[in-house]
Amino acid sequence: MNDRALPPRKIIPIVSATGKGGTPPADDDDGVMVSLYEARQKIYPRSVAGFFSNWRWGMVFLTQLIFYGLPWLEWGQRQAVLFDLGARRFYIFGLVLYPQDFIYLTGILVISALALFLFTAVAGRLWCGYACPQTVYTEIFLWLEKFTEGDRSARMRRDSGPWTKDKILRKVSKHALWLGVGLWTGLTFVGYFTPIKELAGAVVHWQLGSWEVFWFLFYSFATYGNAGFMRELVCKHMCPYARFQSAMFDRDTLIVTYDEARGEPRGARSRKADPAKLNLGACVDCSLCVQVCPTGIDIRKGLQYECIGCGACADVCDTVMDKLGYARGLVKYSTQNAITQNWTRGQTLRHVLRPRVLIYSGILAAIVVAMVVSLTLRTPFKVDVVRDRGVLARIVEGGRIENVYRLQIMNATESEQRFTIAADGLPGLVVMTEGDVVVEPTQSRWTAVRVQAPYDAAPAGSHTIHFQISGQGSTGQVTEKSVFIVPR
Repeated sequence: MNDRALPPRKIIPIVSATGKGGTPPADDDDGVMVSLYEARQKIYPRSVAGFFSNWRWGMVFLTQLIFYGLPWLEWGQRQAVLFDLGARRFYIFGLVLYPQDFIYLTGILVISALALFLFTAVAGRLWCGYACPQTVYTEIFLWLEKFTEGDRSARMRRDSGPWTKDKILRKVSKHALWLGVGLWTGLTFVGYFTPIKELAGAVVHWQLGSWEVFWFLFYSFATYGNAGFMRELVCKHMCPYARFQSAMFDRDTLIVTYDEARGEPRGARSRKADPAKLNLGACVDCSLCVQVCPTGIDIRKGLQYECIGCGACADVCDTVMDKLGYARGLVKYSTQNAITQNWTRGQTLRHVLRPRVLIYSGILAAIVVAMVVSLTLRTPFKVDVVRDRGVLARIVEGGRIENVYRLQIMNATESEQRFTIAADGLPGLVVMTEGDVVVEPTQSRWTAVRVQAPYDAAPAGSHTIHFQISGQGSTGQVTEKSVFIVPR
């Protein structure tokens, strides 16, 4: 045995195991080739039809009808849904919100988070599989790809073949359609912040503002790039939900799962063959479940973080089971406990309604009810009271003490409103402003308010008073606190 120490081996990080043209790069004999990452293999999802596919396409139509349609809806003399950042007003049908209504945005975010927790606890990645914009636009772009280039086998054959006139024409047509959808999506997105009819006219006449141009192009090419090229990479590597979803799963969560006990051992056979005599399970190892998967995983390997729960593998597997005359459900929505313990559908659903789900549902329902009640009882105007810093306090004619304030009244209705201002908190306190304050629809107005009190109404110092601003009709009343200063 040779006791001489061996020289350390050199590890050479490389991008690929082959050099340019497929030739291994030259190196000394002591070098060890180590590839630091695997090159991406393009996924060609096969089209599939079935129960879950119909639901997925139904969500595509519903979400896009809402997204593309809302900006074109009229509500009175304005756009039904408009977030006017310049004027700091947000119109949602008959509701007008101001930045002071930020609490409602907080409520919406809390509701969204709790809804995500609830849906994930019940049935895994329902959002990802059916309503996520990445999933929705990928479905649309895949349909356009199939329309221009053909089905999966035709696309694979064309991509591996030489460039021909037909291939170039189909590729150009596909990308033109993709860009059209992306640009229309970008226009619609900006149309939620700039009135979309004005925006469309500005696009035609090349009169867009700088920020409008930026967001129009950014959102357009983000849609084009994410849905056309990145696709499953967004779900696998960019979306944080894929990483923390396991914290919301348990063994009673409905997930797309493969019934290994029934399917194994897998193997090919004829339609007339008896799998029991061949010592085979129900799985024919056709790999269709892999071919239809938009992220390219094999559901037969168990739960994987890349699975978006779209159910495409369940649809195609049911089709194969129907052709062979086997029972459906080899791949299905089920729970880990249901698979291992052979529960019936009723037992599975009873265990799905577990304490976690009930708690999420109760909290979510309570917050939704609180939001609805708050919006219903919301006073349709807001008031800010600011002391006039130029005049702290003064003695005016008649020996009365006067303080001056500035009140901002924001009219959150779409009709002209008249407001009456009163104050209390000190004996003999009087508001000297003459007449009512008129505020135009969805506008705000600053008004100077003089408040006077008798000289001997209170000792020197600052005293708390309250302004009562009352709107006409059923608009209600708002009370704001301020300070009245009595000089020494």
